Amino acid sequence: MKPENRKERIAIYPGSFDPVTLGHLDIIRRAAKQFDKLIVAVLNNLSKNPLFSVEERADLLRRTTADIPNVEIDTFRDLLANYAKEREAQVIVRGIRTVTDFEYELQIATINSKLNPDAETIFMMTHPKYSYLSSSVVKEIGHFGGHLSAFVTPEVEEAVRAKFRVSAEGGPQD
Repeated sequence: MKPENRKERIAIYPGSFDPVTLGHLDIIRRAAKQFDKLIVAVLNNLSKNPLFSVEERADLLRRTTADIPNVEIDTFRDLLANYAKEREAQVIVRGIRTVTDFEYELQIATINSKLNPDAETIFMMTHPKYSYLSSSVVKEIGHFGGHLSAFVTPEVEEAVRAKFRVSAEGGPQD
């Protein structure tokens, strides 16, 4: 319970989540423990070719985070700095897997701080067991009918399989 004079601590965890992986869920669960509200914000990344629509990704996130009471799923199509202002978020959470991720994320964090100095970016290291995992890897494995249970929740695995129309034998259907 927060004291009456303390402002609600709101963080945003933005991403494309195409699809949401166990690595994403690890960051969501850990970040949700640190803030009063964690907004998981699905964006349409213009540099990627998505498998799922923004609405489908948001739905998968709602289903996979339903047990976390202070997590809200939202979508946005604006600059993250503007969205953070609009949602009165003080923190932007970013997951880091590798040094390469850090270099990219540091550049984005610096730009965001120039556009919205009221929102601080924090980096959360991905748990080592997920350091290799990305949505791109999940999509590639799903495309070829591989097993996804070590990478995503059952709901997400089912959705990926449906997108690729994978047969019960594990091979792509024509």
